Amino acid sequence: MRILILGGSQFLGRAVGARACAVGHDVTCAARGVAGPIAAGAHFVMIDRDAADGLAPLAGETFDAVVDVSRYPGQVRRAVAALKRPGVHWTFVSTISVYADNRIPGQRADTAPLREPVAAEIEHSTDAIYGAAKVACEQAVGNDSFICRAGLIAGPEDPTGRFAYWPTRLARGGEVLAPGSPDDAVQFIDVRDLAQWIVHAAEVRLTGIYDGIGPIRKRGEFLAECAAALNASCTFTWIDREFLEAHDVRRWAGPRSLPMWLPLPDFAGFLTRDTSPAREAGLTSRPAGRDSARYTALAARKPRTSDRARLR
Repeated sequence: MRILILGGSQFLGRAVGARACAVGHDVTCAARGVAGPIAAGAHFVMIDRDAADGLAPLAGETFDAVVDVSRYPGQVRRAVAALKRPGVHWTFVSTISVYADNRIPGQRADTAPLREPVAAEIEHSTDAIYGAAKVACEQAVGNDSFICRAGLIAGPEDPTGRFAYWPTRLARGGEVLAPGSPDDAVQFIDVRDLAQWIVHAAEVRLTGIYDGIGPIRKRGEFLAECAAALNASCTFTWIDREFLEAHDVRRWAGPRSLPMWLPLPDFAGFLTRDTSPAREAGLTSRPAGRDSARYTALAARKPRTSDRARLR
């Protein structure tokens, strides 16, 4: 099968390329070529998706499947106009940030309300309109495609640190500041598992809208599993939301943040999505501690700051 990846030079796109090559597909990665190398065995085509004719280098090429990971509505609309044809399986990697309600646990992709899409004239995306821009991208792609709404993605080459902080910190051992409660939910997916499912979806021509995330875990169990896999001796000091916010410890990502922490009840639904439809459609998840955490701890950079420094 000939697979075109629009992107393919970093993190998920490169993982999809690596998986597709590994199982014998003919893979082309089309990108600007500035983010990093493509997967070994894939072909590279230089394009500029922001230009009106930026996909011209792909003219005349035929593909059985296309995978697009863009966050920019203008790029997605141009790709659909230039490349989407009958018989071509189309995958669009979206995000659970498209949902309008993050408070209700257990929501499903087929029934949860969405944000309003950005206006038609909006070409690009920012962090402030990320979810709304992805809704616009989904609408451009259409319901005859495979739309994979990814959650927090972990694993090799993760550039965000949103998962990597925890294995790296736990590997140091000692007293570990843990946000919220041991019973709070966490939910994520290893990039290799997500890539495998995306390639599988193209192979079986899966269509529909799914949440591409792993099973719901309790935070305490997740941290203990990671520590055990790393042979780390840790004690956990659980700190409530009020104390963290009073000391300017921030949520999720960025400076002074604790990754994988979102305040409750505001985000009780964000990390508790019902992903049973995705599992029925072939998504599998590896044990977090045994593989994802161990790999990440070996590859990650030094922690950004100490636990105590987060509370100063």
